[in-house]
Amino acid sequence: MKKKISVFDIINFIICGLIGLVCVYPFYYVVMASFSDPSKLMGHNGVLLAPLDSTLGAYEEIFKNELLVGSFRNTFLILFIGVALSMIVTTMAAYFFSRKDIMLQKPLFLLVLLTMFVSGGLVPLYLTVCDLGIDDTLWAVILPTAVSTYNLIVLRTGFMSVPESLIESAKLDGASDFTVFSKIVLPLSKAPLAVILLYYLVENWNSWFNASIFLRDKSLYPLQLVLRQILLSNNTDSMMGGADVGDYESFSETLKYAIICISTVPMLLIYPFLQKHFAKGVMIGAVKG
Repeated sequence: MKKKISVFDIINFIICGLIGLVCVYPFYYVVMASFSDPSKLMGHNGVLLAPLDSTLGAYEEIFKNELLVGSFRNTFLILFIGVALSMIVTTMAAYFFSRKDIMLQKPLFLLVLLTMFVSGGLVPLYLTVCDLGIDDTLWAVILPTAVSTYNLIVLRTGFMSVPESLIESAKLDGASDFTVFSKIVLPLSKAPLAVILLYYLVENWNSWFNASIFLRDKSLYPLQLVLRQILLSNNTDSMMGGADVGDYESFSETLKYAIICISTVPMLLIYPFLQKHFAKGVMIGAVKG
């Protein structure tokens, strides 16, 4: 039996569709503008549904710029090393705090929770990084943010949802903690792991604040820091070198749109693969204590 569509459903679809259009169109405009001819784009008013005289000039100029290409390389290094390190440390710590038979587990967990409310401050962090000798290196961007307390709590809660009887049965059969961790807990916690992975991916991809503090060598700048400097200074002259682009002002606007696209698309491509686990993983961390 087919369900009848009520007037309320129709109105609801229309309203949700309009809200979705309002949310999606700004990014769609940026993408279309990045492929448009600069001079025609500057003279265009109103809605932009397709590129104006399609061209790849802005993207070609971006990948000719050594600073921007280097920033891509640095960002991917930070992304792969930072996410791998964060996932390893966070999963191991979350497993430790999810077990109830460990001595001093609760006092140690309270100390970890304390870091969410009390911070040593920026100056002590800077002095610590300098004392470790990792300032002006990519490690200064990766290590200070290797573990997020919030992510640790969410993952700990996810691990606690694994049936205790299953873990006890494995230990009775001679399984070690590492076997329980790798063969039972991790495979049964795909949803919270996917959520934490996505959080760390976005955090490392968008990382710029620590880089702006600890990095002095521009060749080590990540993409987001270079993008921030370009957009805040409203100046892309250094990226256009000797390019024969006619109207510099028009081409500068198109270039900014292209930079925004290449700094956003990677995360948009990753999200659909983790989306099915996202809602479930967040709910596990929100409901159980």
